[in-house]
Amino acid sequence: METTSPITAGHAVLETVIGFMGIAWNENGLIRLCLPERSREAVERRLMRHAGVSASTAQPPWVVELIASIKAYAAGGDVDFSGVPVDLAGVDDFRLAIYTAARKLAFGETTTYGELAKTAGHAGLARETGAALGANPVPLVIPCHRILAAGGKIGGFSAPGGSATKEKMLAMEGVRVGPPPPAQVSFGF
Repeated sequence: METTSPITAGHAVLETVIGFMGIAWNENGLIRLCLPERSREAVERRLMRHAGVSASTAQPPWVVELIASIKAYAAGGDVDFSGVPVDLAGVDDFRLAIYTAARKLAFGETTTYGELAKTAGHAGLARETGAALGANPVPLVIPCHRILAAGGKIGGFSAPGGSATKEKMLAMEGVRVGPPPPAQVSFGF
């Protein structure tokens, strides 16, 4: 089968309702995803800092679909990214296990670092799980924002905006982190 274009790697910066986001891909799948920044230039700089990110902007059909899905998610849509091809070449077995387990979390579903470690076959390694998620090259597609600290606390987040960004993403999915609202507020009194 012949392809219409020899270009199989590239990158894109997209404007969403929550800010500029970026993706980079190669012939095997997504290799980077940058969460919202205030400017196109900031995202472009972040993307191009990574080895393997192509300057090409030609988009294969799966990338066009992914961009539409990211924009829909940013606008509040319930989007499932589990089918997006991801290239995790060079990632060690521990991180692969953590990322695979995290990808199984559905929209609005959360777990803790400790539970995710256990699910991935690495019980007792909550701290290491947090470190692995902090190095996640494709947040959102590997939904590290859905992993909370023990006791339902927000935990860390290495994306721009830190934990506040994580909390906003969870809120977009209908997940409230922190103490419940006073009863009067929840009943609209």
